[in-house]
Amino acid sequence: MDDLADFLRTRRARVRPESVGIRPDSRRRVTGLRREEVAHLSGVSVDYYVRLEQGRARQPSVQVLDALARVLGLDDVEREHLHRLARRVVGEPRRATSARPRPELLRVLELITDTPAFLIDHRLTVLAANRLGDMIYSRPAEGLNIARHLFLTEEGRALFADWENCTLDVVGHLRLAAGRCPGDRELAALIGELAMHSERFRQLWARADVRTRTHGRKAYHHPAVGHLELHQENFALPDVTGTELIIQSAAPGTAAHDNLRLLASLGATTTEARKDPVADRPEQAADGA
Repeated sequence: MDDLADFLRTRRARVRPESVGIRPDSRRRVTGLRREEVAHLSGVSVDYYVRLEQGRARQPSVQVLDALARVLGLDDVEREHLHRLARRVVGEPRRATSARPRPELLRVLELITDTPAFLIDHRLTVLAANRLGDMIYSRPAEGLNIARHLFLTEEGRALFADWENCTLDVVGHLRLAAGRCPGDRELAALIGELAMHSERFRQLWARADVRTRTHGRKAYHHPAVGHLELHQENFALPDVTGTELIIQSAAPGTAAHDNLRLLASLGATTTEARKDPVADRPEQAADGA
């Protein structure tokens, strides 16, 4: 299905007629606006707009796209996505790769010791994590794909306290990534896998919503320390397409801060426990001699 056409159809369906000055009509059968209404309000011909929604029109002008964005009530993220989808009709598809993080970035990650931190690519695969980041997922986080973990595993369903909203964020992020990197085969394979195995993913993907997140609440049901309500900041890296440094923190004096400290102490205890048997082996051997 043509992504531009799909996006226009889904955005049209969510616009309330009265919000653009069209009187409500009880006999109205269309959800949202009719095609001819969008065309009239945008200043384009009905035939041209129909061809846009059918994926048969050439690249629309910037002026047409801005008019459509205004009529459809798009926010800044959606407007950028609309322009990107329209521009990609011609030209070489963009293929994104996830480069290995620079050593300097990994060093910064390790300097963050009292709160979880991750490097995540545009496919939502963890490229690297600090010790508390690993502890959040109760496993080495590097290589973990958060979308797959969220939709396809029982552990992921149990871990994310606000699971339904997390699924909205993840699908919106992947929609944006697909628009930015249409030639990314790994991303396409991930989306296909999620669509094949998750009904929730299929439903959300069909809505064609796009989302970006710069900060906000992140809540977990952690199996070791219970409820963790953290604040997340996403820092986009300027030299790597789609890669972000994510830092999650809790305000001092809160239950979440106490639980983070407990999680850190459990991680330290686990690390020491792994070291002790090695250190004890010479003495045990001497005792047995």
